[in-house]
Amino acid sequence: MAEIVYPPVVAAARTLFRVLDYRFHLEGTEHVPKTGGAVLVSNHISYLDFIFAGYAALPAKRLVRFMAKQDVFDHPVSGPLMRGMKHIPVDRGAGAGSYATALRMLKAGEVVGVFAEATISRSFTVKDIKNGAIRMAQATNVPLIPVGLWGTQRLWTKGRKRHILQRHVPITILVGEPIHPKRGEDVNAHTEALHARLSELVDRAQRTYPEIPQGVWWQPAHLGGTAPTPEEAAAMDAAEAEARAKKAAAGDSREEAAGA
Repeated sequence: MAEIVYPPVVAAARTLFRVLDYRFHLEGTEHVPKTGGAVLVSNHISYLDFIFAGYAALPAKRLVRFMAKQDVFDHPVSGPLMRGMKHIPVDRGAGAGSYATALRMLKAGEVVGVFAEATISRSFTVKDIKNGAIRMAQATNVPLIPVGLWGTQRLWTKGRKRHILQRHVPITILVGEPIHPKRGEDVNAHTEALHARLSELVDRAQRTYPEIPQGVWWQPAHLGGTAPTPEEAAAMDAAEAEARAKKAAAGDSREEAAGA
């Protein structure tokens, strides 16, 4: 693939990181293969996670093609960039096409990035995850690389104002050992194992973070922060989904009335 957009975007991001003095701590980047396909799976705590999960692959000189919701591609600013970097749009109402695109890229030797939780975790713990990453790895016989991120939620996360230009923020990126799901093996068992592996990485990132103050919004409740508990976060997600469904239904009703 000819790369016209991705390398300049990476260079600009790295320059910004230096200017803002983000304090990176990376471990395990040697687990990202230097050649061949791989599925990179990260926890999801920030709208910027694709940048930092992709950062984990730079030491291996790999560019990650992330699967992201269609809305990002429809935006007038982010859309052209996402398409130029050959990321994969996901229409949740018709996911077969994006899945097929991901398989094609994996077979062509690309690294495909997946946020298996599908949405940002408000509790900053690992939510239940989807099995798509496992199925893609099995279908293409490529390794699955788990990544734990921490600190990115301080920059921009759900329900909070953006602090993208905040300086001196520690960012932890932990890359775990590859998982090798094989065709015919139990998808659910592998999904549970992946959830456990991601949870271990995130917990280690949280407990070794340079700043562990009590009572801050970006710290999980079980470590003394004021983030919602997983149960509270699930209730908030359910309420948000219900409100979104009602809004969509109301829009459909108005369209039907207009066409009557």
